[in-house]
Amino acid sequence: MQTAYILWAILVEQRPRAAIATLMMFTCRGLLGCSTQLPLPAEFLGSPMDFPVGNVSFFLFYSGHVAGAVIASLDMRRVGRYKLAGLYDALNLAQVVRLLACRGHYTIDLAVGVGAGLLFDMLAAWYLESKNVDGGVTRCCSNCQKALVSQKLTS
Repeated sequence: MQTAYILWAILVEQRPRAAIATLMMFTCRGLLGCSTQLPLPAEFLGSPMDFPVGNVSFFLFYSGHVAGAVIASLDMRRVGRYKLAGLYDALNLAQVVRLLACRGHYTIDLAVGVGAGLLFDMLAAWYLESKNVDGGVTRCCSNCQKALVSQKLTS
């Protein structure tokens, strides 16, 4: 669900903040996953739908699904979609309970997933501010537009 929303935000609404936050988050998760890979919990209840298939150790730290849902929920709040954000938060909480009950993640993985979503949303905002972009709403600063216009006039 969060993937569809984040793709909609960047492709249709031209707001890149959630997509940038997600790219940062999954890049960091991949690096941390490679360096801190843990064995699966002994009580892990795998299913044929798991990736990779079977009880193979995979990146558990931190939960990318939880972090992605937090990023999407924050973006929804930013544009005034409060009811949809509340629904995402409720579904994310249900996901956390399911993952804990099925031993799909350690508890710390889920807590850090929430923190990672908050952190990378903030880092994406800082990145966009440094590039003079307001979350995709302003595509170019007025100085850039003036420079482009003056360059066209002198050409």
